[in-house]
Amino acid sequence: MKIIFTAVIILFITGYTKAQEKPLVQFSGIIYNIDSNVVVPYVTVTNRSKQNKTVSANFQGYFSFVANEGDTIVFSSVGYRREALVIPPDREDKSYTVIVKMKPEVVNLPMVTVLPWASVDEFTKEFMSLKFADDDLEIAKKNVTRSSLLAMAKNLPRDGQEMRGVNFQNNHIALTNKAMNMRMANPLLNPFAWGSFIQQIINGDKGKGNN
Repeated sequence: MKIIFTAVIILFITGYTKAQEKPLVQFSGIIYNIDSNVVVPYVTVTNRSKQNKTVSANFQGYFSFVANEGDTIVFSSVGYRREALVIPPDREDKSYTVIVKMKPEVVNLPMVTVLPWASVDEFTKEFMSLKFADDDLEIAKKNVTRSSLLAMAKNLPRDGQEMRGVNFQNNHIALTNKAMNMRMANPLLNPFAWGSFIQQIINGDKGKGNN
């Protein structure tokens, strides 16, 4: 009696399971970008009704797999909004082909600032020892100091105006000292020249007395 009762229960469960089982469908399709009508490759296709079983479309946006009527299918890809559809029931040809169009989604990521310091303490240490750059006024003051001007005077060549002034000064000195001796000494400051001059005067007076 127990064996017969168990067999009846098994048959009842089997029949109920077959009655609840949905017909199989070959689900296929191609995925496009709704804005540009170009294929979207490698989209993830998830069957939510089959414990999130997933397949991937190929590089041409094509996919095909076996599902059941009434299954919920979700399409997802980075940079696109998720799309979902339900396979309609009572299909006579036991196949279902669709064209899925996905809309691009722009995701604005928060700004990330990369700092060269590993910690806040290291940043504080570097900030406290930071040397600020001189402003324009301070730089100008440093450029006109005596040491800076002397250093530039030693290295910079003379310009045209300066060379003209030097040549004019040299010509003036040459004209002023035209009557000087070869050693460029002024005879008025030379005692030997004065002695020679006085001797010439004495000799001149003697010559007049003889006459």
